[in-house]
Amino acid sequence: MSLNGSVAPCRTNQLRVKVILNFFKKFIKLAGHDAELVDETVAEQVRVYSRSEHTISRAQISENALKVLYRLQKEGHEAYLVGGCVRDLLLGREPKDFDVATDANPDEIKRIFRNCRIIGRRFRLAHVHFGRDVIEVATFRGAGDQQASDLQVLDREGRLLRDNIYGAIEEDVWRRDFTVNALYYRLKDFAVIDYVQGMADLNAGTIKLIGNPETRFREDPVRMLRAVRFAVKLGFNLDAECQKGIHSVVDQLASIPSARLYDETIKLFMSGYALQTFEMLSHYGLFKILFPSTDKSLSSKDGDVARQLVTRALQNSDSRISDGKTVTAYFLLAALLWEPVQMRAKKLMAQGVDDYMAHQDAANEILAKQIKSTALPRHITMAMREVWNFQAKFDVRVGSKPSRLISHPRFRAGYDFLLLRAETGGASPEVADWWTKYHLANETEQRAMTQPPKNTSGSKPKRRYNNRKRTRAQGSGNDSAE
Repeated sequence: MSLNGSVAPCRTNQLRVKVILNFFKKFIKLAGHDAELVDETVAEQVRVYSRSEHTISRAQISENALKVLYRLQKEGHEAYLVGGCVRDLLLGREPKDFDVATDANPDEIKRIFRNCRIIGRRFRLAHVHFGRDVIEVATFRGAGDQQASDLQVLDREGRLLRDNIYGAIEEDVWRRDFTVNALYYRLKDFAVIDYVQGMADLNAGTIKLIGNPETRFREDPVRMLRAVRFAVKLGFNLDAECQKGIHSVVDQLASIPSARLYDETIKLFMSGYALQTFEMLSHYGLFKILFPSTDKSLSSKDGDVARQLVTRALQNSDSRISDGKTVTAYFLLAALLWEPVQMRAKKLMAQGVDDYMAHQDAANEILAKQIKSTALPRHITMAMREVWNFQAKFDVRVGSKPSRLISHPRFRAGYDFLLLRAETGGASPEVADWWTKYHLANETEQRAMTQPPKNTSGSKPKRRYNNRKRTRAQGSGNDSAE
């Protein structure tokens, strides 16, 4: 194509047809279809949108991303913007980051950029650093059937353990997950390249997997979480085949390392759409794999109270993000696991364990179980414990303890959690109101509020006499008299 956005000569597209057709045959064969179904009409699915046919402007692209694209082109490589950044630009959103796809392999990229680091084992990626800004550069991935087997490894369930087979853009597109994330922006002529009708799905508001959904979900079960996250974030609907695929292989999510699931959980619940995400995860049976104890508590006889607390916590988180305020992961996680801790503590107390130790032991047990599902970091679990421990301390409102409590660094989080419980029927509104007045009062008012209750009977308190000393004195006198 030329710089003015006109369509490239047919010869260029014809040169790509064979590559595309060959990969289609491989791809459909892997999906369990007859490769003979593929014919020359496949080439018609490749659509090139010229600058006049889309809304992306070079001015909207990160300066550092442009540097990477221009440098790769200068070195004789193909280079495209791809993925979420192209999708978001087409939707009029501001991209969170910019990803680049190229035919240069990771080692070549590192030679071109001195500020580059190679990361990953499962997928080797190049990170080009510009201070705090990082541009992720990925090499086009290939089909893999004629490559060395040690470069692509699958487990018994079909999950990809390693995938470092490189190819051309015509192959790379079919290795991506969703059609709306498989649009390529070509800087040299400002065109958007669409191999999988991603533009049509973008306009229709549909999240659709590339290839057979069940096969793709088995390759990487985290794609189920990504499907939910994109659907909620973009306000899109999941394609019917995508929904069917999730229901078929939902249990495969449990095979993902808990550390990776923690990272995905944070993305799911800390993006401003936590409540909708929770509802969709629950609908597809994904939430019970991420939070098994919480899911169990929501199904119990007291599940309505627990659900109100979780729902309110998620709503508050979304509101704060919408208002540009900070949110903390530990607070939301403390809310999600609060009811499971309370249920376990009640069982321990019924067995004769005292209140304090019952809650400590319950917290230990629930957190130990949760870490097997999502590997909560130590600093997160410590903060969660502090928020939980504050709740019993709020019952003490006399003496010096309230003063020490409000000086604690985690007081605000504990206090907000108390308000949350009071709003949903899990704590006394009177206690919550008292602490609201106390922490807003001046020092004199705080001292008055924490004084022990005065004697209101009207009679003077009886004076206590120490008869012990008098008895001892009399005894000494008798001894000396003898």
